[in-house]
Amino acid sequence: MALPVTYNVRNVLVRWRATAATILGVGLVVTVYILMQAMAAGLERSSANTGDPRNLMIVRKGSTAESSSQVSREQLNTIQYWPQVERDAAGRPLVSGDLVVIMNLPRRDGTGEANVTMRGITPMGVTLRPQVKLVNGRWFTPGQREVVVSRKMAQRFANCEPGQKFKTGGSVLTVVGWFDGGDSAFDSEMWMDADEARAIFDRENYSSLLVRVADTNAAAGLMQRIESDKRLPLRADFETKYYATQTTTALPIKMLGSLLATAMSIGAVFAAMNTMYASVGSRTREIGTLRVLGFRRRTVLASFIIEGAILAGIGGLLGCLVALSAQYLCVAFGVRFGTLSFNTFSEVIFQFRITPFLIMKGMLFAVLVGILGSLFPAIRAARLPVIAALKSV
Repeated sequence: MALPVTYNVRNVLVRWRATAATILGVGLVVTVYILMQAMAAGLERSSANTGDPRNLMIVRKGSTAESSSQVSREQLNTIQYWPQVERDAAGRPLVSGDLVVIMNLPRRDGTGEANVTMRGITPMGVTLRPQVKLVNGRWFTPGQREVVVSRKMAQRFANCEPGQKFKTGGSVLTVVGWFDGGDSAFDSEMWMDADEARAIFDRENYSSLLVRVADTNAAAGLMQRIESDKRLPLRADFETKYYATQTTTALPIKMLGSLLATAMSIGAVFAAMNTMYASVGSRTREIGTLRVLGFRRRTVLASFIIEGAILAGIGGLLGCLVALSAQYLCVAFGVRFGTLSFNTFSEVIFQFRITPFLIMKGMLFAVLVGILGSLFPAIRAARLPVIAALKSV
């Protein structure tokens, strides 16, 4: 004979003062767990959301990022006239030679400096990145020492308003506009003319080439030609795939989130255990009565475990609601977060991203804490002698 679940729900509600601390503890653990994992998911999204499926990224063989790659001007001139490369209405090849350099800028709030990514692009660079939209000012004019800054970067670093200037590489650059990268990796960059950037930062070569192809057959042909040409120590891959693999920065955050959640969950387990032991102590006669009515030991055991799971489930729901509220407020007030990229060693800007899968993991985590915390008290309740339990005051 099984005890109805309503019995456990009523026990949780009747003894709400004793269980409030456990609910809050589990809720806090779930909030921290979800928010840390949401930060990692936001970082992964910024990379996975970058690029155009029609584009190929070409970098030097063996390089793990654009900042460690080199592509010569001769290689650019060779590849741009291959038949696999798409052309615009005027017959110009849709190829951009990009230079990626890391520079140091002061933060807007005066808390120090940080590395930022400057991307030099050739004239086709903007055309090849349709997800990037100008939202303020104008695009830079080549030869005029002008830059366009991501709007999200401008909100974090000083002297990035249109019309303001900053010094880098021995030159003074003027900000002439802001762009929006559509929640992609481009939101963590500043753009200027590639040839100007090569002159300012004393670089002879580009870092990468971005090439538009007509279809997958043209892409396969171009990649095969690069691979078989011994004069070109380069490799090509789809731009979307290249950026999707640049997610190593999210791994330490995931590990830290799991570590914090594990440490805090130990405390939550003991809190749940303490609450359930107190519940067993205060309901000794009630447990004896249930046994006399014919309920078996395993039924009592299952009942207390279910009660602990319900208790933790309420805490998990509370934690999920707090995490979702934090994400809503961050979006509503335009709050962004930044961390160091282990690929470029520059600042990466991202936003919380709480997914249904993360909510499910948070709730599952909470219920697991409740089950572990109620297991030993449930065993004790199931083993209580019936006569002794009935005589308990």
